[in-house]
Amino acid sequence: MSRKNNVLPLVKPRKSARQGRRPQAKGLALDVLTQFRHVINANKRHFKWVEQQTGVNGTLVGVLCELGRSPGLRVSELAETLAIHQSTASNLLDKLQQQGLIERDRSTEDQRVVRLRLTRSGEALAKRVPQPSRGLLQEALFRLPPASLQGLSRLLEQLLQEMNPSSSKNRVAGSAS
Repeated sequence: MSRKNNVLPLVKPRKSARQGRRPQAKGLALDVLTQFRHVINANKRHFKWVEQQTGVNGTLVGVLCELGRSPGLRVSELAETLAIHQSTASNLLDKLQQQGLIERDRSTEDQRVVRLRLTRSGEALAKRVPQPSRGLLQEALFRLPPASLQGLSRLLEQLLQEMNPSSSKNRVAGSAS
C-alpha cells in the first residue's frame, strides 16, 4: 500500500467496487464519521498552531482570552462560560497562575468570593493571541443560526443515546447475544 493510501483524505473518497456493495446507510454513516474526524482534527490543528504562536497550550489560551474579555469572573462563571466542569476550570487556572498569567483576588467583603484577572504578562499574551482564540469549533457553532443549532443538538443527543450502553435499545440487543 502506498503512503498516499495511508493518509486520511480531506475530500470524500471515490467509491470503490467494495464500497458500492455496502448498504447505503452504512456508507452514509461512515461519511458522517469522517466528517466528525475532520471537525475534531481541524480544531486540534488550530489549537496546536495557537500553541506554536504563543508558547502556551491552546486550551489555556482560550481560558486566558475569556478572562481578558470578562475580567473579574468567578471560577464558577468561567466554567459556565466555557461549558466545562468547575474543577476543570480550577485546574486550568492553576496552570495559568503558575505561569504568572492570572491572579486570583479574594473579596474583602466575602472571603469565599474569588475574582479572576489577568496579570500584565497575561494581558500582553492575550493581545497577541491569533484568532479565533476560542477555537474553530466553538466559533463555528456561535455563527450557526439558532434553527441549525437546535437541529444539530437534537441529532447529537440522539447519537449520544445510541452510544449509551445502558440505553434500552442497546440492553435488548446486548441480552440477545
